[in-house]
Amino acid sequence: MVITAKNLNQLDFKKGHGLLPAIVQDESTGQVLMLGYMTQESLTATFDSGLVTFFSRAKQRLWTKGETSGNHLKFKRALVDCDKDTLLIKCIPTGPVCHLGTETCFNEKPSGFQFFRKLETLIKNRKIHPEDGSYTSKLLTGSIDKIAQKVGEEAVELVIEAKNQQDESLLNEAADLIYHLMVLLEARDTSFSAVLDILEKRHKN
Repeated sequence: MVITAKNLNQLDFKKGHGLLPAIVQDESTGQVLMLGYMTQESLTATFDSGLVTFFSRAKQRLWTKGETSGNHLKFKRALVDCDKDTLLIKCIPTGPVCHLGTETCFNEKPSGFQFFRKLETLIKNRKIHPEDGSYTSKLLTGSIDKIAQKVGEEAVELVIEAKNQQDESLLNEAADLIYHLMVLLEARDTSFSAVLDILEKRHKN
């Protein structure tokens, strides 16, 4: 269930003596970033400010993530579990989440479908901030025709490898095709995430 300022009274704050554990997740990648604790007051502050705010058990006060480092968590939405005593906070981090400088407090690297979001962010950054020597930047600063041509070439190479018996070559060509497709979509100011959204809508029961 999505939690808003209007249905806070449905949360079971009594069980944790006024505190609810809050699992923080990157809205874009699905990666778990950290665990904090929230009171009704800190959750209200989160709704009002748009920045994830916890209750610090050490400092015994409200604490907005990033108030010292500047690495805030931009709030997107809050969900509660079936027992209404644990929160899932979806956000967009503006920098490393852990005080040790890592992206997450668990130091976990994105994998599987999480990596698509990570790669998508990387490609977008290469478009906004081109880097010398970056193949992705070179593609994005070129013409859309050149990128589309690369997608076509990779598609043909994938078809050729599909007829062979070398799985490794097939998978490498598939990876090349997906990467160049993601670059093409970014060049057209859209994203691979938008494609995934369409697939999800098509296959909803």
